[in-house]
Amino acid sequence: MTVMHGGELASAFDHAATLYDRLVAANPGYHAHLRRSARRLGLHAGGGGMRLLDLGCGTGASTAALLTAAPRARITAVDSSAGMLQVAAGKRWGPGVTFLHAPAERLAEAGAAGPFDAVFAAYLFRNVADPDLVLDRVRDTMAPGGRIAVHEYTLSGRTRHRAVWTAVCRGLLLPVGQLAGDRPLYEHLWRSVLAFDTADAFAARMRGAGFTHVRVLPLPGWQTGVAHTFVARAPAGRRV
Repeated sequence: MTVMHGGELASAFDHAATLYDRLVAANPGYHAHLRRSARRLGLHAGGGGMRLLDLGCGTGASTAALLTAAPRARITAVDSSAGMLQVAAGKRWGPGVTFLHAPAERLAEAGAAGPFDAVFAAYLFRNVADPDLVLDRVRDTMAPGGRIAVHEYTLSGRTRHRAVWTAVCRGLLLPVGQLAGDRPLYEHLWRSVLAFDTADAFAARMRGAGFTHVRVLPLPGWQTGVAHTFVARAPAGRRV
């Protein structure tokens, strides 16, 4: 089962960027589920005085969800695809939102050193070559006790949920990719979910990276058992 990572995947997203919003608009509940996951960060007072990181922001759908949950926060939105970032930055945002081109593995080098009070990462971890390394990098940018919410396609491990994901991809995702001339990317988006952690395995991965209070929360509709929100806290003190 072949999936893409690194520069190859960033280039594929570059090519697909101009049509990507149309694809996600056809996904029932896509934006509502992102907003639900962002709310699960539990940020108070509209995020006033907080610095937030939106990691893997794509064309800005996750940024918009985070801004809805925390309209008074300062948000740094980061993505490795220049094409996706160009689409995101071309939308209307308030002065508290900035965009940064960087791979998740090199946040500090790119100027996203933090400390961030909270991190939102949507559809990111199955697309990186080394999820453990990225979790370490993210943890190191966070303020002690900071909050993180990961919104990801992570299957439950049950056969029927795996079958639902494959049916959705074959019925919608792959035909759209074929029409858009981006079949390899959409093959990746399908297969990367099948190849990635189950929900329980990713929760264990977060605990292994030192995150505490890890919880796995379901998402409604057809994504039940297919996608989850993972909420956790950064360690109270820095690792030595």
